[in-house]
Amino acid sequence: MDYPKSVPSVGLVDGRFVDENPVAGTPGSLIPAVWGNSVTEELLSVIKAAGMTPAEGANNQLLSALQKLLSLASPMSSRVTEVSTSKVLAPEEAGLVLISASTADTTINLPAVSTLSGIRDFIVRRVDNSSKRLVVQASGNDRIRFHTHLSANGYPFLALIGAGDWWHLRSDGTGNWWPVGRFDATPLGRIVFETSTAANPGGYGALDGREMLRSEWPWLWDHAVQSGMLRAEAARAGGWSSGDGVKTFRGPEVRGEFIRVLDEQRNIDTARVAGSWQSGTNITGDNGNAPAVQGIGDLATVGVDPTSFAGLSYWSAAAFAENLVSGYWGMTRPRNVAYPARIKLI
Repeated sequence: MDYPKSVPSVGLVDGRFVDENPVAGTPGSLIPAVWGNSVTEELLSVIKAAGMTPAEGANNQLLSALQKLLSLASPMSSRVTEVSTSKVLAPEEAGLVLISASTADTTINLPAVSTLSGIRDFIVRRVDNSSKRLVVQASGNDRIRFHTHLSANGYPFLALIGAGDWWHLRSDGTGNWWPVGRFDATPLGRIVFETSTAANPGGYGALDGREMLRSEWPWLWDHAVQSGMLRAEAARAGGWSSGDGVKTFRGPEVRGEFIRVLDEQRNIDTARVAGSWQSGTNITGDNGNAPAVQGIGDLATVGVDPTSFAGLSYWSAAAFAENLVSGYWGMTRPRNVAYPARIKLI
């Protein structure tokens, strides 16, 4: 757009409009109806494009519309929204969303993808470290496309676990939210050892065989079903179980157990299946007269600590005389350190 320079008798001075000057006897500029309407329509189109309703008495609508349109021009807005209760996020709240679920279970609903102008980004981040459940839920039939190796269409919601856990989600305009980043992308179901009894953020839980609802952990249930380690409740051992067979399931229980690598056709530990339980083995030896590990029945008294005896690195004297003729009984274990184990839940 420009001044109506091509319109005859408009009365522009130096290419601009001027007012009438009665003293000098000069007329003011004329504004043609076509030009005036064009300017007005062009300004109104900006306001309407921002989803606003034009109001004659409002003099700040053009600025507000430009600010909104500029924010929509980038998938990531510079806005920061703080939330402490369940909430439905508005399209204009795209950006960083800081969520506290310290007082109650909380659900944050994403805007419907169809209501967004173009591609939009939300970063949802948990700020509290409570045990309350925090869910980020897609709208209607929208889906969050994570763990698509388990379910091609993804899932309708995700869970944020622990202070600092975050996901960066991007809409695609066709009903999907795609994760483009997250705090911890460790594969689902991975077992890790910790040097703290507190659970780290990022989607971890205790490896304690607890019962879970399939409806609350649908991706984890899909993982269990496809793991090759799903068994009936009574035969669970270190695998997954089908729980009550309808609504629940259980994760592996390995507290207090030693872990052994699956044989997988090496034929050293034959006939083992993943997640199966195996009892300990007896101590072997020839007799009680040779240097050996003795006193197993009273380890609290004698211990088995590093020393040296005829080139042996580890040995212990017998606790009682009769132990000299019984070099093996019960179960045995190596010297060890106990660390908390965690499993990736999402």
